[in-house]
Amino acid sequence: MKDYIEERAVEIAYYIIDHRATVRQAAKQFGISKSTVHKDMSERLPEINQSLASQVRRVLDINKSERHIRGGMATKEKYAHRHGA
Repeated sequence: MKDYIEERAVEIAYYIIDHRATVRQAAKQFGISKSTVHKDMSERLPEINQSLASQVRRVLDINKSERHIRGGMATKEKYAHRHGA
């Protein structure tokens, strides 16, 4: 694995942990695709640092369990702005 890919994976991991960020937020922050973030976190990071990978997995699992709530909030907000409420 190239050094820059390893460095990127670790940097993204710390960002996700520190900010409780979603894959989408991390991708936007680093200017890469969601699939790249996902691959870095699920495949590359465990080879680099298993402990860090476990911490990221916990954050991402929490985000996954809450995504239906965030989606509902986004829809509610969208319609509130649309109807001038």
